[in-house]
Amino acid sequence: MLYKVKAKIDKLKLKAFFTALTDGSIADQEPEGSYIVNSMQRALMTDPETLEWYQTCHCKTPLEHEREAVYDKYLNDIETTLVYEEKNDIKGKSFWDFLEDSFFDDSYSY
Repeated sequence: MLYKVKAKIDKLKLKAFFTALTDGSIADQEPEGSYIVNSMQRALMTDPETLEWYQTCHCKTPLEHEREAVYDKYLNDIETTLVYEEKNDIKGKSFWDFLEDSFFDDSYSY
């Protein structure tokens, strides 16, 4: 099933999240690790504290395993909405670019 996901960023854990996303510790988790990394690469910041993205999940509870393994450690107030197709309706800045720029360029801001 396809979900539109909205979550709040835990700014105190951004560096740890970025490290986990890039050092292989999330990507190496089976079976969904690479999907989580890919989702975060596609996620958009719709405001300075909010992320939105689409993600496929077949858990009985939406994103149950992904939340237990990763998302609940780094994100807050996660909301999922069942959708039938991915739309181009999320507008914002790339979360991945924000993470890269935040840790490599002190002048970046949302």
